[in-house]
Amino acid sequence: QVQLVESGGGLVQPGGSLRLSCAASGFTFSSYAMSWYRQAPGKERELVAGISSAGLRTDYADSVKGRFTISRVNDKNTVYLQMNSLKPEDTAVYYCKAKFGWTTYWGQGTQVTVSS
Repeated sequence: QVQLVESGGGLVQPGGSLRLSCAASGFTFSSYAMSWYRQAPGKERELVAGISSAGLRTDYADSVKGRFTISRVNDKNTVYLQMNSLKPEDTAVYYCKAKFGWTTYWGQGTQVTVSS
């Protein structure tokens, strides 16, 4: 059974940091490109960051460049999102996504709230 389980979300003050994790199982993790998306209330889901299957290429939304870092450890079937210098506008539910060809899997999401 395919599973993507996000963790690490929570409440943090502006300027703070969080590290999200997404643990995968049920498929060949090392073959899949992984991404983090987020969705704020009343807004569409948007791409935050992506990483290639071997971890050699990364991409970021302009709004998070220089603050967020995506990484993966294929031996642990896990992808991470290190988020620094958090802003209130980063508040959203964060989802991880796995993609290989036409096959896509999504996690259930983890809430990140940035507020004083």
